[in-house]
Amino acid sequence: MRAYERLLHYVKIYTTSDEENETLPSTARQLDLAKLLVEEMTELGVSRARVDEKGYVYGEIPATAGYEHAPAIGFIAHMDTAPDFCGEQVSPMMIEDYDGQDLVLGTSGRILSAKDFPHLPQLKGRTLITTDGTTLLGADDKAGIAEILTMAEEILYADRDFPHGKICLAFTPDEEIGRGADEFDVPGFGADFAYTVDGGAENEIEYENFNAAAAKVKIRGFSVHPGSSKDTMINAALVAMEFNSMLPSGDTPRDTEGYEGFFHLHSMSGDVSEAVLEYIVRDHSAAMYDCRLETLRHIAKLLNEKYGEGTVTLTIREQYRNMREKIEDCMHLIDNAKSAAEAAGLTPVTLPIRGGTDGARLSFMGLPCPNLGTGAYACHGPYEHITAEGMDAVVSVLKEIVKLYTDADTVNVLCD
Repeated sequence: MRAYERLLHYVKIYTTSDEENETLPSTARQLDLAKLLVEEMTELGVSRARVDEKGYVYGEIPATAGYEHAPAIGFIAHMDTAPDFCGEQVSPMMIEDYDGQDLVLGTSGRILSAKDFPHLPQLKGRTLITTDGTTLLGADDKAGIAEILTMAEEILYADRDFPHGKICLAFTPDEEIGRGADEFDVPGFGADFAYTVDGGAENEIEYENFNAAAAKVKIRGFSVHPGSSKDTMINAALVAMEFNSMLPSGDTPRDTEGYEGFFHLHSMSGDVSEAVLEYIVRDHSAAMYDCRLETLRHIAKLLNEKYGEGTVTLTIREQYRNMREKIEDCMHLIDNAKSAAEAAGLTPVTLPIRGGTDGARLSFMGLPCPNLGTGAYACHGPYEHITAEGMDAVVSVLKEIVKLYTDADTVNVLCD
């Protein structure tokens, strides 16, 4: 079975996570996919296929006899889809021999255009898989799951002639809401090193990500009749606007790129009595990240001094750190990923992630874990798309990585 065929099946399973729910997994529907994956792995012959009570799926392919000395390599993807856009009743479109031109997405009125996505002409001639414009696709990260299991199937059946060390597989819940590594069983997973397979073009290799935090600003107003409110009323909605205006106006996602960080106001609500602002804060530089958090604290302090203590309550929840701190000591992971991409006929590209993956936190939990692309583009929205050929290429990259780590005599697997 080709990877895209698995993807078309997985995306129809509703697995969106829910940030407001504190359980793990945050939505029971993620277990529907988890149970299906355990069944599929068992049918493929993957050993110890299981799902735990938190929704984490694990399995392994034992080392070929005589290759037990080889490093155990892990591959990880996540099952949930982002709550940013509808992930229910996904109805994918498949366009064979895509012409590289603008494409109308079903009857939604939305157009996948080269103006917005300049890489589209490069996909000409491929089999393009898109949404119908009413939902996200879910290739982030069901494409990663499909590619990992297709690799497993080919190693177990089609390519039995090449030996390998132990291969560890895992699929996590709630990555999209920053909890994918919360209860990950690193010792039980059994890998020495791992890769997440989570978004980006098929030739992308990523080992730098944002330092990340979520910030919630609650503002308590003082509501009195506007006709007699001189020097008395505190309009929470206006204080919220004032808070946001004190942040650097150019430090937003729209105005930044590459290694530049930002403050992203992703939710606001309120009235005279009470208002809430919710931000995500991101920066690749640890020093700049700390400075951004201190900026938020300083603004809260100033407004409390102006309007009275307790007017502004700031809560900061750190989410993950830049994995580069850990991967720099294990650069064989990047060197071998580049070699694997080249062996698969790709030109590898290393880019900083303007986001994060489970691998960022896992790297700080003792499992060095950079990220590989899946071939997916425009994730988290109705323009999400991927190609069958791109997915095939990722499967080839994963197999080449397994080959490279099979012979410990030809590869340096020691972290500094």
